[in-house]
Amino acid sequence: MRPDVLFPFFAEVTSLPGVGARIGALLGKLAGPHVLDLLWHLPREVIDRRYRPQVADAAPGRIATLELTVDRHHPASDRRRPHRVTCHDKSGQITLIFFKGNSGYIQQMLPEGEIRLVSGRVEHYSGKPQMAHPDFIVPLAQADEIPSIEPVYPLTAGVTPKVVYKAVHGALGKVVPLGEWLDPAFLEKKAWPAWHDALQQAHNPATEKSLMPEDPGRERLAYDELLANQLALAIMRAQARKQAGHSWIGDGRLRKKVLEALPFALTGSQETSLKEIYEDMESDRRMLRLVQGDVGSGKTVVALLAMLKAVECGAQAALMAPTEILARQHYESIKPLADAAGVTVSVLTGRDKGKARKGLLAEIADGSTQIVIGTHALFQDDVSYARLGLAVVDEQHRFGVHQRLAIAAKGTGVDMLVMTATPIPRTLMMTAYGDLDVSRLMDKPPGRKPIQTVVVNMDRLDEVVAGLQRKVQEGAQVYWVCPLVEESDVMNLTAAEDRFAHLQAVFGDHAVLVHGQMKATEKDAAMERFVKGDARILVATTVIEVGVNVPEATVMVIEHAENFGLAQLHQLRGRIGRGDKASTCILLRAPHLTETARERLKVMSESEDGFLIAEKDLELRGAGEVLGTRQSGLPEMKLADLSLHGDLMKAAYDDARLILANDPGLESDRGRNLRTLLYLFERDQAIANLRSG
Repeated sequence: MRPDVLFPFFAEVTSLPGVGARIGALLGKLAGPHVLDLLWHLPREVIDRRYRPQVADAAPGRIATLELTVDRHHPASDRRRPHRVTCHDKSGQITLIFFKGNSGYIQQMLPEGEIRLVSGRVEHYSGKPQMAHPDFIVPLAQADEIPSIEPVYPLTAGVTPKVVYKAVHGALGKVVPLGEWLDPAFLEKKAWPAWHDALQQAHNPATEKSLMPEDPGRERLAYDELLANQLALAIMRAQARKQAGHSWIGDGRLRKKVLEALPFALTGSQETSLKEIYEDMESDRRMLRLVQGDVGSGKTVVALLAMLKAVECGAQAALMAPTEILARQHYESIKPLADAAGVTVSVLTGRDKGKARKGLLAEIADGSTQIVIGTHALFQDDVSYARLGLAVVDEQHRFGVHQRLAIAAKGTGVDMLVMTATPIPRTLMMTAYGDLDVSRLMDKPPGRKPIQTVVVNMDRLDEVVAGLQRKVQEGAQVYWVCPLVEESDVMNLTAAEDRFAHLQAVFGDHAVLVHGQMKATEKDAAMERFVKGDARILVATTVIEVGVNVPEATVMVIEHAENFGLAQLHQLRGRIGRGDKASTCILLRAPHLTETARERLKVMSESEDGFLIAEKDLELRGAGEVLGTRQSGLPEMKLADLSLHGDLMKAAYDDARLILANDPGLESDRGRNLRTLLYLFERDQAIANLRSG
């Protein structure tokens, strides 16, 4: 149960003064439905209202707070004209301008002959000072209603800055001090304020500097969020450690046959990763391991050898891929090796229907299929396994944690191996996958040649196409990637369909098109023509980003490359250079680039190291973008910025482990305060896990 002290924080925003149902709904959309969500909604800039000149001295373009006597109202003669109010101080006259204002209300706010404090931006029109729509108009007795330094919050359509300011400061009024959850020595070393003070400071910034991520109050709040995240993951991890698994030892005979059938030796990091996986599988605890490998680092072979270890013990293994294309591709590459070892392997996707599906399900249920490869169809209700020992999830960031759990529930104590070809920066690894052990594949298979990456201006498009004609005549295959499917008014980018029409005019039937809005059958037919080599140019959107394997494809053109993230560019580039021939990646760019886009393309042309590129991507784009959408499993950070707070994340990671080593049930005084922290950041599940453990 959430402690009573937190009830005010989880009250609806409509419980705040002046927040009705309509404003409440808008604030819910902006920040969230609870008072707490408004507390996490921090200002992004400040307006300094301390500049209080005489009218004659007020600098144009500056925000000024003026003490004015109201002279006369000049209501609008028609709707297109503004309501004007002339005012003065002893130095001169100024006109206040209101467009589409309610004249009665304006006259009530500014009674003629009275003095008012007016704050807003001063402009000069025809050499005379004026102020359009002042931000504040108050009698002298209410001068303290105009903040000297006003925080400015991110907004959403329908709410004004004043409404958000009032609601957030209403929420601050509900804050009660909470017991300190940080280690006193650490708090002192960092010179951070108490939580309550940090929150007040964040919403009442004294200067522009107070908005910086390194401001002590903001840093403290960011650390609290990171610690809640790491502590919740550490509790989940400790729980997973307690779950009984099976000890899969195996005699190595099947693995030996596959290793003999492989046309190459395993790389050093494949050997190391397999050693870690085998040790996990042999222990009597459930394996929860992530294998992180750059594009083309040989994850599939590692997964197959792990699956064979389970099969050697009489168990089954399942490999789940995010798309049908990828599932069938895994099947194509695994089948010949499984045949060499005498192991039966099947593929199951949503496309399998009727009799064929029934037959497949029967073979999985009676154990005659030893390895099954498929999409999320693998954990549908009608699929049952004779004895599922190991589940492998490929491209983990495409699946939620629930899907990971759903396939594990198809057996008892099922070992879990998760794979991703998306190199993930270390701080994001800790945030998203802190509950998993991690193995990294750092080497590329022998014989792979480096990919030459060049950045070319879109003006030279005809030269690029002419170069492709030569390459295709030499037998090369080409990917041409476009950012959009069809012409968009919003972004002036070439649509895949238009580019396909253009290239089809040059290459005829040798060009095929694949994009996400096509029917699966059309998409698969086009892909098949390209994979078989009948088609030489595949025009595509980013559907080819993951897993497509065509060794003869040695050229990739990425159009409007400046619109892709670094990690995505790296993933796309990984589709070429998979054979033994030299490959080229051409990044076509717009004539004018932002500084960030220029930097991205520079990184791509200089490096092939996915891990280095991922770190750079985090630096340039921030954490929310790097793993893609919410479904990445990356918790949404409201106070911390992982691209800036990497050191805090590492400290939180270590702190969480130390806390649980000393106080596994969070029963000490600090432990009880840490439970409050977990509730505060809505990590209730972690506390439920503590209880059940």
